[in-house]
Amino acid sequence: MSETHGITKFFPVSWEELHRHCKALAWRLLDNGHYKGIVAITRGGLVPAAIVARELEVRVIETISCSTYDGLVRTNEVKVLKTAEAALKDEGEGWLIVDDLVDTGVTARAVRQLLPKAHFATIYAKPAGRPLVDTFITEVSQDTWILFPWDTEAVMSKPIVELRGGR
Repeated sequence: MSETHGITKFFPVSWEELHRHCKALAWRLLDNGHYKGIVAITRGGLVPAAIVARELEVRVIETISCSTYDGLVRTNEVKVLKTAEAALKDEGEGWLIVDDLVDTGVTARAVRQLLPKAHFATIYAKPAGRPLVDTFITEVSQDTWILFPWDTEAVMSKPIVELRGGR
């Protein structure tokens, strides 16, 4: 990550915690009825979509692939690399979109434009993107970087006081 975009906090998420949050999301989604299928936003939405699909017994999973990064630098342009063809019919009506996180809302806006009638669910939501999703589990501040288990390795960490420039 070459630019921090105002990130001052880190929120590490373990596999167990992610699994627990995905199951909590499935519980919330259960009352919405049956879905034709799930659209996972790749790559971050793949693992949550698999867990939610299992819990809701949804067998059809499509993917939509978007990129908002040029290397390690985040851009405000969304490149849609692959669409979820089956969900595009009826503008996504009856479909569930799953992603790990809604951050600035750039990706969510692009996906919403393609599938305006789908139900959009994320595990984590930041204030700038929160209005774009229908269901989420945990809100984190805009200046927080979520460290997902697939993006991390076990290494020594600095005490918080050192991270803030103390000592």
